[in-house]
Amino acid sequence: MRSISFRQVAPFLILAGVAVASLFIPTLPVFEDKEGVYSSSDIAWVLTSTALVFLMTPGLAFFYGGMVHRKNVISTMIKSVVAAGVVSVLWVFFGFSLCFGDSIGGFIGSPSTFLFFKGVMSGAPWSLAPTIPLALFALFQLMFAIITPGLVVGAVAERIRFTSYILFIALFAILVYAPIAHWTWHPEGFLFKWGVLDFAGGTVVHISAGCAALAGALVLKRRKSHMEHQEIPPANIPYVLIGTGLLWFGWFGFNAGSALGAGSLAVSAFATTNTAAAAAGLSWMFFDVLRGKKPSVLGFCIGAVVGLVAITPAAGFVAVPQSIFIGVVAAIISNLAVYYKQKSKLDDTLDVFPCHGIGGMVGMLLTGLLATKAMNGAGNDGLFYGNSEFFFTQVKALAIVVGYSFVVSFLIFKFINFILPLRVSSEEEELGLDATQHNEKYLQGTLLISNNGKMKETPADAEKGTVDVI
Repeated sequence: MRSISFRQVAPFLILAGVAVASLFIPTLPVFEDKEGVYSSSDIAWVLTSTALVFLMTPGLAFFYGGMVHRKNVISTMIKSVVAAGVVSVLWVFFGFSLCFGDSIGGFIGSPSTFLFFKGVMSGAPWSLAPTIPLALFALFQLMFAIITPGLVVGAVAERIRFTSYILFIALFAILVYAPIAHWTWHPEGFLFKWGVLDFAGGTVVHISAGCAALAGALVLKRRKSHMEHQEIPPANIPYVLIGTGLLWFGWFGFNAGSALGAGSLAVSAFATTNTAAAAAGLSWMFFDVLRGKKPSVLGFCIGAVVGLVAITPAAGFVAVPQSIFIGVVAAIISNLAVYYKQKSKLDDTLDVFPCHGIGGMVGMLLTGLLATKAMNGAGNDGLFYGNSEFFFTQVKALAIVVGYSFVVSFLIFKFINFILPLRVSSEEEELGLDATQHNEKYLQGTLLISNNGKMKETPADAEKGTVDVI
């Protein structure tokens, strides 16, 4: 029997400690709605939206898993999905408190406010979501916290050690996601008080994840295949299509659910979300054709996701026609960013920074340009409507979040690399992370090959990605 080091035992011991501690948390009765403040329609919509946002996590796994080398499909997919486990436990423990607990100077919530969900099931509704239970608000926000570190996976795929990424998820959720969420969405957060608008997570989710992705790619350095300029074909483009569909579908909960009620604002956010995604998918694909390429499935899928990213901060503050402009512009800028990144030595495996990071930045700036009180009285008028002060407030918030998320994420990766091997060995990288990290293997399925009108099932060669043509 091989020896087991403390590093291998530590994750289980931590989880066991949290589980034992939870036994001593007093049980309180569920909040009784004696005043009739809850709206059943709002509860139904936010419950549905919560499930939709959760669906985005496996959708992201398919989206990323389809684009990497087939020897790294499983390892890439699980790194997104495992965030649901890590962040969910942290969220109940003290993560929700850090984001939405009693504010400490407008920078972070007190971890003791909702420790082990203390008072969440029995407490009065959140001030900005007065028609739904506090517990439902907490669960809806949990889904955003889950998917954010999952986005970073695409930048560090094919070379990061699984156990090290687990630690990254925990540290990122505590040190990067929670503070930015508190600044932006808590009524006492300093960005909230400035009047910064981020309807559903342009800064909190996409800019923070995109900048963390850039930091991770820099710390981990380049893959061997990247240095040798090897062209690695996507493992499974249908997976990318499935992932795009799930992300697009789930994003209706992401954005329209952020209205926190079943009203006209949710309908408006739903419409702008779909329109921006459609416009961006076409923009990316047509821009590729303009540059001499053929229209590609990957191009449309990536473009649609960039459109979804860019409309996220603006979804509840801009009109539907302007969402077309946001989608088209964001797709072109991200497309160009990917082009120039490919000419550099930066090895962001699946272009997370150009797509999510820059897409989120474009969305925040265009919110400052195109937001209008005509769509949301709780919002503001942007530069296009004569309010330059609000535009520069968005610019300041953008600079702060970019700087903070990049620097802290860079330090997190450096710290992990100091206490654990962050990157797999060159031999493990060559063999693939599916086999070396998980002792599992992705096998291409069987293909139906036409033979004079008849279909014959033949196994695909999982290693070479070829089949015998009949």
